[in-house]
Amino acid sequence: MGRLINTTSMTVDGVIDVSDWFVAVGDHDDAARALFETDGAALLAGRKSYEGFAGFWPAQTGPWSDVLNPLPKYVASRSSLGPLEWNATAIDGDAIEGVRKLKAEHRGDLVMSGCGELARELIQAGLVDELYFWIHPRIQGAGNRPYQGATIPVRLLEAKRFDSGVTLLRYQPIEAG
Repeated sequence: MGRLINTTSMTVDGVIDVSDWFVAVGDHDDAARALFETDGAALLAGRKSYEGFAGFWPAQTGPWSDVLNPLPKYVASRSSLGPLEWNATAIDGDAIEGVRKLKAEHRGDLVMSGCGELARELIQAGLVDELYFWIHPRIQGAGNRPYQGATIPVRLLEAKRFDSGVTLLRYQPIEAG
């Protein structure tokens, strides 16, 4: 059984709307890509994320596409997905139960990029093992924040600074109580 890792990039003030603040190149990029290169790794996504990724990555070349394109992908959605491409499999039925089963059966890490509704629900269900926040060196001001509407107690596992100026904060969600 692997871990479920939820990873997202944001500014110092927690804005997740990617724009010119995103530092695309640097040593942090190698570390982020390494998450997907572990033995047995797979991508977990909600419908919106999957559609965005699948509409972009298959036509790309380079280090990220070399890693992401062949990965197995699992997609959770409340609506019918129809046939999936890009090496993807739909999670049938309830997303929480489907991911619980997938975690029990999958031998490698499941990596989920983003922090929307599905991520929030999986954290609150106790299914996410680690949170990776890639903090980019910018204060953006206005914008969307991660896990809107959720209160999630966390324990710091690691803080790592990269030469690129990006900082990785790794947390473990903990049960409130």
